[in-house]
Amino acid sequence: MESVATYPTIKLALRLILLTLVRKSELIQATWDEVDFESKTWTIPKQRMKGRNPHVVYLSRQALDIFVTLHACAAGSRFVFPSRYDAERFMSNATLNRVTQLIAEAAKTKGLPLQPFTVHDLRRTGSALLNEIGFNRDWIEKCLAHEDGRSSRSVYNKAEYAEQRRHMLQEWANLVDAWGGGQTYVPKLLPKNVVVPALSAMA
Repeated sequence: MESVATYPTIKLALRLILLTLVRKSELIQATWDEVDFESKTWTIPKQRMKGRNPHVVYLSRQALDIFVTLHACAAGSRFVFPSRYDAERFMSNATLNRVTQLIAEAAKTKGLPLQPFTVHDLRRTGSALLNEIGFNRDWIEKCLAHEDGRSSRSVYNKAEYAEQRRHMLQEWANLVDAWGGGQTYVPKLLPKNVVVPALSAMA
């Protein structure tokens, strides 16, 4: 991605989608009043969510650093990713799509085994890998904001798993960093401050 000729903020947008697992529309329409730097959270209002419920994104250290960088580049716009042509509007929906095409084309030119992909594929890949690593499925579903009520699991499980999700997204960001540097990293599946209750059989 670093070799693709595009604006640094656009590259950061793609990285944020990978680190936070949000939908493209949720990211490009983000406003600064949704981001709490002190609590390290980004709260997407229900009006912008597919499931019509507000969604809290727990920001990893890496994701928070990106928001800090973007804030310095926002030039007073209320949008995290303002349009290049009008600071009162957010980035075009097609911008990130075009960059993923450029990344795939650049990889093909270099003979790298990267198939064409979409922005949504970043989110899908993150979900698949977190499941494969062994993180709790419910934590992953909450991070993806899958609350459409199509399954009894989503209807009855109203837990937010705040600490667990924060831990998982930090471990995920650490893993992405390691891959980018050609290193290995073994994620810790459970946060230190969360105790798994032991279930005992009733007499």
